[in-house]
Amino acid sequence: MSEAKTDTKIRIVLADDHQVLRSGLRALLNMEPDFEVVGEASNGIQAVKLAETLRPDVIVMDVSMPEMDGLQATRDIRSLDLQSKIVMLTVHADEEYLFQTLKAGASGFVHKSSADRELIEAIRTANRGDVFLYPSAIKKLLGGFLRGESRKADEKDSLTKREREVLKATAEGYTNHEIAEQLVISPKTVDTYRQRIREKLNLHHRSELVRYALKRGYLVPGE
Repeated sequence: MSEAKTDTKIRIVLADDHQVLRSGLRALLNMEPDFEVVGEASNGIQAVKLAETLRPDVIVMDVSMPEMDGLQATRDIRSLDLQSKIVMLTVHADEEYLFQTLKAGASGFVHKSSADRELIEAIRTANRGDVFLYPSAIKKLLGGFLRGESRKADEKDSLTKREREVLKATAEGYTNHEIAEQLVISPKTVDTYRQRIREKLNLHHRSELVRYALKRGYLVPGE
């Protein structure tokens, strides 16, 4: 069942330098009753301009494009303080691209080989304010962060045990209701914990919370 908005369609911009791929993605996405592809870009510069003029809900952004790549376009769009969410689409699966994707401010990372299966879910996930990463990407991120930040994981922070539990579940992608069931508390209480976590850590986006949990070692590969 769709978790997307029910009162209006999710407005989407496609940014990829391959016209055939864009046509295929447009056809795929427009089959969803709550999706509407409102614009297309063939490079990062066009993507930034369309983001500013159309203000779509979600931008599907290819990492590798001419004139301006998807990562720089994502950074530029984030600097405009728009509400648009960005889902990165790429043929690259190495850790460095994953790190750069989150650092740039994207809300999802989908491999082109699985776009037909995962892109729709990624768009809906990003649109509701969450972060979408496919399972193998999560493992790569976990491994990379734990190797690079293992010493920092021993540092103390101001979170309580229950706040760490909520942070861990949030980083793993669980919803308020799912976390509430896991911890046997109310969804409202979960929301309160999330607000406290954001205030204590001065982190206000889901991607920032994911990065923090990874850096601190609250998530372990294989869990």
